[in-house]
Amino acid sequence: MNRIVTIAQNTFRESIRDKVLYVLLFFALATILGSKVLGWISIGQDIKIIKDISLAAMSVFGALIAIFVGATLVYKEMDKKTLYTILSQPMKRYEFVTGKYLGLVALLGVSLIIMAAGSTLYLKIAGAAIGLIWFQAILLIYIKLLLITAFAILLSTVVSPILGALIVFSFYVGGHATDVLRDLPPQFDGTRAKQVLETLYYVIPNLNLFNVQSEAANMVPVTWPYVFYAVAYGISWTLFLLILACLAFERRDV
Repeated sequence: MNRIVTIAQNTFRESIRDKVLYVLLFFALATILGSKVLGWISIGQDIKIIKDISLAAMSVFGALIAIFVGATLVYKEMDKKTLYTILSQPMKRYEFVTGKYLGLVALLGVSLIIMAAGSTLYLKIAGAAIGLIWFQAILLIYIKLLLITAFAILLSTVVSPILGALIVFSFYVGGHATDVLRDLPPQFDGTRAKQVLETLYYVIPNLNLFNVQSEAANMVPVTWPYVFYAVAYGISWTLFLLILACLAFERRDV
C-alpha cells in the first residue's frame, strides 16, 4: 500500500507541473466567465446559461485533462527510462498502474474543485440560487472523469500517447451518444447494422447517465437513488477498466 501511495504522490507532483494542465484550466475558467456574454444575448435566461456552460466546461476540460495527461503517464516513464528502475524495485506492476491512476485522480479532483469553486463564486456574485442539484451534478461529473481516466490509463499501457488520446476522445464522444444507438429509426429494423449498433450500446459505457446539467440549470431536483445508481455504475466500469489496465501492463514486455 505504501508503494501505491508513493507512486500516486509522485504522479500528482509530476502532473501538477504539466503546462497542459494550466492551459486547460485557464480555458475552462475563461469559458465559465465568458458564459455571461451568452446570458446577455438570451434575455431572462442568463443564470441558466451560466450554470449550463459552467458544468459543461467542468466536464469537457476535466475530460481533456484526463486524456492529455493520462494517455502519456506510462509512456513518459518508458521514454525517460525511469520505468525500468521503478520495476526493478520490489514493486508489483499492478501497484505501479494503481498508483499512477490514483495520482491522476487526485489531480482531477483538485482541478474540478478549482473549476467548481470558481463557477460557484461567479454564480453567487451573479445572484443565482445554488441548490443541492448543483453539487450532485458536480459529483456525477467527477465520477464520469474517474471512468474516463481509467480508460486513458488502460490505453496508456498498450498504445502510443497520440493514438491513445484519439481513442479516449472518441470514447468520450461515443459515450454521450449511446442513446442514438438504442433509439434507431425503423429503417434499421431487421438489418445487421442494427444488431451491431445495439451491441455497441451495451458495450460502451453510457456517459449520459452522469449528465444532469439541464436539471441543475433549471433547479429540477434529482433523487438520491438515481445519484447512487449513477455512482455505482461509474465505479463498476472504473474498476473493470482499471483491472484490464493492470492485466495489460502485466503482459507488456518492458
